[in-house]
Order: sequence, then C-alpha cells, then structure tokens
Amino acid sequence: MHPVLLHFEDEVDLASRIAAAAGLRTAYVRRHRFPDGELKLRLPGQLPPRVALLRSLAHPNEKLVEILLAARTARTLGATTLTLVAPYLAYMRQDMAFAPGEAVSQRVVGAFLADLFDAVITVDPHLHRIERLNQVIPVQRTAVLSAAPLLADLIVQRRPRALLVGPDMESAQWVAQAAARHGLDHAVCRKLRHGDRHVEIAMPDVAVRGRAVVLLDDVASSGHTLARAARELLAAGAASVDVAVTHALFADDAGQLLWNAGIRQVWSADCIAHPSNAVSVAPAIAAALR
Repeated sequence: MHPVLLHFEDEVDLASRIAAAAGLRTAYVRRHRFPDGELKLRLPGQLPPRVALLRSLAHPNEKLVEILLAARTARTLGATTLTLVAPYLAYMRQDMAFAPGEAVSQRVVGAFLADLFDAVITVDPHLHRIERLNQVIPVQRTAVLSAAPLLADLIVQRRPRALLVGPDMESAQWVAQAAARHGLDHAVCRKLRHGDRHVEIAMPDVAVRGRAVVLLDDVASSGHTLARAARELLAAGAASVDVAVTHALFADDAGQLLWNAGIRQVWSADCIAHPSNAVSVAPAIAAALR
C-alpha cells in the first residue's frame, strides 16, 4: 500500500501542500467531542505500513492527547513505521529545572513522543541548551528543518540590504543562518525577562539610524519582546522595523501589540496557520518525508 499522510481537518491546507510535493495520499483523522470534553477520533479503517501524522503543536495540551490516540490506533490498523510531522514542536523551551520540583517539560514530552513514533520531523525547534533533537526525542530518525533560509529569501526581496536583528541571544542561531544566506548585516539584542509579559531589551552596538531593520526569531508568542525591541530600534533612528518569524503563535492581543509598537509588516512560515504566513515549509517537509 502507498504511504499515507494523516491529518486533522484544521490542517488540511498544509497537509495538501506537503502531500502534493511528496507524492503522498492524504486521509483525515476525524474528531468528535463529547459533552464532557472527551475526544473520539476515527482513522481510516486500514493503513499502509508507512504512515506520517501531521500535527503542529500550537495550543498543545489537547493535541498531545489527539496524538496519543491517533498514534496508538494507527498501529492497530497496519502502521509499522510511524512518523510525526510537527512543524511547531511545543514544550521545547523548558529544558531545565530552575526551582526544586519544577517539571522539565522538554524531557517529559520528548519521552512521550519517542514512545509513540519511529521518526519526528519538525521546523526550528526551540533548543537552547540542547544540541540535537534526538537527545530530547530518542527515536530512530529526527529531521530538523529551518525556515530561516526561506525568510531570508523573502526579506531580501521586500527589504534589500536590511539589517537583521535578533531580539535575544536565543535567536542568534536563526539570525546568523539567515544573514549568511545573502550576506546581510546582523546583530543580536540582550533580553532581561521579569515575567511572561515584562522584558527589558539592551540594544546591540550597531548603527541602525536610517536603516530598514527586520527582527527575526523562531517564535512570536506574547509579542512583548519583539514590541520592546521594535520601540528601542525606532527610537535609535531605524527607518522601519519589520518582523520575520518561523512560528506565528501570537497569543491574545500580540498582533495589536506589534502594530502599536510601530512594526510595519510581519512575515511568518506556515508551520502554524496565520494571516502573516508568507513562506511555506511544505517542500522541505516533503523532501524529509521522501
């Protein structure tokens, strides 16, 4: 039987792009929610030996239960090699305990996924103190893709000779990768976090006056770090500030916060469906699946 890409109905667009590029057929995982909140899933009645399951893990808590139910059921329906395609991989930032008794969620979720899948494909996972994804998810094969080159290509089209700036030191890896692709100038801010929505930003020692600046990062969540960095850059004389991110989480009023900070455009990859999506990771995911 031909390999199949399983997906949920809310990710049909990305699934279609991946399947078309990889030459796969697709199939729905259908969901039903009972009045008490429990989920019932229904997969195709028979599956081929090779199956990939697409689930991007924005708002992850319920989706982790969906993955558990779908993966275990797929094994009973014929799947012998099961690949998780999670363009956004949640719970990767919590990689150590900062206080006694604190859960190291990265390890817990990584072990959970390794128990269900033979391979994992993801895009720009938030690995800070960890070098390789297979240290977190010990499966037979992991593929870590990046949207930084795609965003770099877009940036040079929209803002030629832009200065790329990372809002914090954790963004340095993506900023350097994107800048090297087209020989762009780049720098990184330093961030002091006082809470989820309270941060201070120290500007890099680089001239920004009169320049088009693009803030580049892997994730935009609350938007506070990007907004604070944008305000500092504009105050320093930047001609414009745009944002390019891999994962457009944009919780609550993050979008409005960015506009209020003076950010002109936001561009993102389609790891998470969002109006800001401007580049697609589907071809890269398809190549990894092949």
